[in-house]
Amino acid sequence: KIAIIGAGPGGTMLARLLHQSSIPTTIFEAETSIDDRSQGGSLDLRAGTGLLAMQKAGLFQEFLKLARYDGEALLLCDKRQTTWMARPAGDAARKSALQEAPEIDRVLLRRLLIESIPDGCVRWGRKVVSVDEDRGLHFADGSVERGFDLVVGADGAWSRVRRFLSEEVPAYAGLGGYMLDVPADAEMRAPRAFGFVNRGSVFAFSDQKSLSGQFVSDKSIRVSTWSVRDEKWIAEKGEDASDPVKVKAELRQVFEDWSPDLLNLIDSTDGPVYPKNLYTLPVGFKWEHQEGVTLLGDAAHLMTPFAGVGVNTALYDAMLLCRAIVEAQNSPTPAASLDKSIIQYEKTMWGHAHKAQQMSYDAMVDMIFTPGAPRTTIERWM
Repeated sequence: KIAIIGAGPGGTMLARLLHQSSIPTTIFEAETSIDDRSQGGSLDLRAGTGLLAMQKAGLFQEFLKLARYDGEALLLCDKRQTTWMARPAGDAARKSALQEAPEIDRVLLRRLLIESIPDGCVRWGRKVVSVDEDRGLHFADGSVERGFDLVVGADGAWSRVRRFLSEEVPAYAGLGGYMLDVPADAEMRAPRAFGFVNRGSVFAFSDQKSLSGQFVSDKSIRVSTWSVRDEKWIAEKGEDASDPVKVKAELRQVFEDWSPDLLNLIDSTDGPVYPKNLYTLPVGFKWEHQEGVTLLGDAAHLMTPFAGVGVNTALYDAMLLCRAIVEAQNSPTPAASLDKSIIQYEKTMWGHAHKAQQMSYDAMVDMIFTPGAPRTTIERWM
């Protein structure tokens, strides 16, 4: 019996891969439904990790129906809109020479994965608050479920499963900011912003700040800002941190000397704003192995978004862990082999994930915390 805690991309990919090998799983998810909250904007999947996982899961053709190769269009610039790197839009038949990285909305990826596993596999509204020494799962409603051979923590940054394995908690990365949206049908409602983003992404960096715009398939644009802030800034601002009028006024001041096209991204937004801090686990984080419990995704290696590899790494984790479980299942002694297979999974996963963590950390340092970036750091960043 396998329990997966968390119905994000990593957890649902693991369930899908195991389902293909006729190994049943139960996913316990704190959210009450697939539509419980916004899943954010867009992400790209990359060859060798995310795209490979979709192929292994038998979902690549379905993925292609949802993916946007024109979303590979990318502009990396500074506040004056000086171009430091540009990638043209691609298509499924003509792969980008720089990097194959088709975009997909986070909500569409999650729905694709959830709909690929058996009905009832995800048990919604089941928030795990702790795991005990017997692999018992304790839920927010006071109930307990036991009898699992393996508990997989795929429950994100503030993983309750990780607390069973380690006292390590995510550290504040020193950066906070806002996520805002240019509403759907941006082509008509905000043509200047629509043309600037070019159905892809724009990432601008200067003065220890960043401003980005990412096209989403409903023709909205997710706008994100990051800057150096005290960790308590959201609490100190109180309701002002979620007031669209006050937030946009604040951002106009924070980015007052940035180019008109970049400022127009902020001016074109409408609707709710989402304040957020960035947190990370230490590069190279490991835990002391405990039989019957392991981690994948952000629960195992939370990183900042500046390299764009977090979800790709989680999907790759799911492939590695599925392979370990299947190998144990197919051995003459499955129960005895499972723990050895999980130990090997953790070693292999750490080797891959720690490289992704380092790349994400280096990208953050290069683009945010290094004076003169991106001019002074673009070669190293590339």
